[in-house]
This record gives sequence, C-alpha cells and structure tokens, in this order.
Amino acid sequence: MSDEAIIKRLKVVVKEHGGQLGLAGAIGVDQGFISKVINKKQDISYYLIRKLCFQLKYSPEWLILGTGEKMINKPESAKLITEIQMMRTEVDILQARMRAYEIEMKELREQLHIGDKKAV
Repeated sequence: MSDEAIIKRLKVVVKEHGGQLGLAGAIGVDQGFISKVINKKQDISYYLIRKLCFQLKYSPEWLILGTGEKMINKPESAKLITEIQMMRTEVDILQARMRAYEIEMKELREQLHIGDKKAV
C-alpha cells in the first residue's frame, strides 16, 4: 500500500464531492485537513479512511488497496475496517513497548558504563 496510490484515490473522492470544501463538509472535517493530506503535509490516517468508509460508504479495500468495488455493497467491508482498527491498535501497543524497552536498555547501558568506571 503506497500513500501515493491512496492519495490518487482520495483525489477521485474529492472530485466526486465537488472539491475539498465539499468533501470536508460531507465528512465533518476542516478543508485544511483534506488539503494537508493531499499535499503530503499530513499522513493519511485511519480517522480519514474511517470517515470516508462509514459516512460516504467508500470501500476500505478500494481506498487502501485499490482493489474491489469503489463503494461498500457488502457487510465484509465493515469487518475489514474493524480489522484495520484492531491492527492499528496492536501496532501502537508494540511501538509503546519498543520505546519502553529502548529506555530500559539505555538505563542498563548507563549502569554498565558507570560500573566499568568504578572498577578502574
């Protein structure tokens, strides 16, 4: 999944809603938010994908992967959104654990370094 490909599909959605302002109004976000995503000044977020899928009925498979039908027409699409959300949560948890391990490793290295100086 490349952000460039998702942005290309987002531009299609923008056009279908009469521009950034029309899309922003349709999903309840600021037009500047849409602009930042399209101009790569802000990452594409689950928040935006979720709004496009739930409020406008775009298929997450089409938005994210570029495959399948553009519009939601089957219940499996809602399941895919839930799975994406669960995976995102798992990634966030793993990143937090990684940061905690990095801090712990830094502290251990500092303790070893201090111990080496005392031994000399």
